[in-house]
Amino acid sequence: MEQKNWMEQMMKETQLKQVLDTNQYTEKYGLVLSNEDTQILIAERGETLKQERRIEFGESILPKIIYAFCDSVWINQSDYRNTLIRLQDIFFSYKNEMMDEITDDELIAFMRDQFETVCGGDLDYLEGTCLDVFAQAIRAGYTDYQAADVREEAGKFDLVQRWDKELYQEVLRDLCWK
Repeated sequence: MEQKNWMEQMMKETQLKQVLDTNQYTEKYGLVLSNEDTQILIAERGETLKQERRIEFGESILPKIIYAFCDSVWINQSDYRNTLIRLQDIFFSYKNEMMDEITDDELIAFMRDQFETVCGGDLDYLEGTCLDVFAQAIRAGYTDYQAADVREEAGKFDLVQRWDKELYQEVLRDLCWK
């Protein structure tokens, strides 16, 4: 029992250091995690892993998520921790939904691209629409995403027409001239 607690504590300290080390890179984007933020993120990670019935071997996925999203125009210091909590929850949920058919890096790349473009920083839309549709395609056997541009491929699955400023202005001009 004592050995388990010692090993668990050592793993948490390693994860804490890995996540805090990301601050050296992310501070140029105005994003920094405090020691308390990091502890909360690691605790939330543990809860998510339990909820999703997953385990992680080796390095936590959190530093990869941090590096992938830290330069997003949609994330600022005031919502940084909560956004990371949500992103890691979404990540683990969709690793399950996609039956581990895609790699961690492929899923993160897809999430990042959709978050920045189609979703406009909307985590609900990322989770409830973009990733849901993509997961359905993956479960149905779709594999062309591996050799293709993520954004181009994602557009094939976007069932919901998003806001298009140019189209709106064009329609508005047409209406005004009638």
